[in-house]
Amino acid sequence: MKQASLLDDIMAMDVIDTHTHLVGDHLCAEDFWKIADYFWLNRELQTGGYPAEAEKLPEEKRMDAFLKAYKASRNTLMNIAFTTILKDLYGVELTDRASILEADERIRARSKEAGWAQSVADRLHVRRFAVNHPDHAAFAGMRDHALLFPRIDGWLPKLVQEVAQADNREEALEQAKMHIKKQLRGYHETGCPGIMTTLSNYEAAAHEEYAISGAASDEIMFMLLHEICAELESLGMFLQLFLGVERRWGSTAAAPVNDSLRVVRLYGLFERYSIPFELVTAAELSNLDVVQAAWNFPNVHVGGMWWYNFRASAYTQSMQYRFEALAPLKSSLIVSDARCIEWTYGKIHVVKRLLADFLDDQVAKGWIDREGALYCASEWLYGSAAKRYGLSGQEGA
Repeated sequence: MKQASLLDDIMAMDVIDTHTHLVGDHLCAEDFWKIADYFWLNRELQTGGYPAEAEKLPEEKRMDAFLKAYKASRNTLMNIAFTTILKDLYGVELTDRASILEADERIRARSKEAGWAQSVADRLHVRRFAVNHPDHAAFAGMRDHALLFPRIDGWLPKLVQEVAQADNREEALEQAKMHIKKQLRGYHETGCPGIMTTLSNYEAAAHEEYAISGAASDEIMFMLLHEICAELESLGMFLQLFLGVERRWGSTAAAPVNDSLRVVRLYGLFERYSIPFELVTAAELSNLDVVQAAWNFPNVHVGGMWWYNFRASAYTQSMQYRFEALAPLKSSLIVSDARCIEWTYGKIHVVKRLLADFLDDQVAKGWIDREGALYCASEWLYGSAAKRYGLSGQEGA
């Protein structure tokens, strides 16, 4: 007799969304287009003929163009997530202009309800959300404020350039180190458990020693990363690294770049500092590299799927890597990258479906029993991040 799917159990599991762009004082979409104009959905609609600047069209032409592209791209993952949002949260199926207007009316009405954001989070048991800007963290109308991991790539590249362009590099490097200590101690004093930064292309490596006099910019960056990690270690904080997106190949479009040495160039940080590192990658071929790093170093953890990695095929492959090599407490799965609470629902719903399918297959093949599969899911969705972020023993743990 075929065993029941894990789907219902997984849909009821707690979740931590480890990276969002939610803004605490306006979490909800205010109208239909605030949901429909999400960057990732628009990219996939454009493959179905949607104009790049559709918002400039007259309203009726805009709706017609949207419907045409929506129907043409029904197979894409963001389209599926968007359809789920409209169906589950608003009870609307898009078929014509009238259905868009109906969805718009319902979205506007819901956005004015005081408890709407919390009710959306509760549907998929999303207990906490992470943000990277201090002024975004106070979540109005929610039981808990966001977890704040300050983003340092607003000031880290500036420090690198100041050192690189200084007449006296040694003095500039010392000033940069003082700035780092001041910033990180300030974050710690406000209760932040860790920080995050993106790292673009680099040729330097953390295990190398560089002389400041002739160092290139990326070599200076690694000098400062050592300083950052040393200070985080003294403060008991973690470092979340977002890797794999580069913007040097064109004037506007970003691209995932599968640099085979990207992760190993960081090994010198992983082995020198005992802080937890959480690696999040946007490049599909780096999914194995981050798992290998987590396998090699007890303080390295694999984070969620970011940017171009948010695809069913990449999720399934990455889950297989993680499942074979790592205890579940070493991996977190959810990065919604959402800009409104409704998109956290659509994207996390997709991930829970993919996770249930993957683990159902592992159980069916006899690689793990049902209890083990559910434990794995609970760690990937909540437990691993909760421990890393200092939430163990709190709500949902």
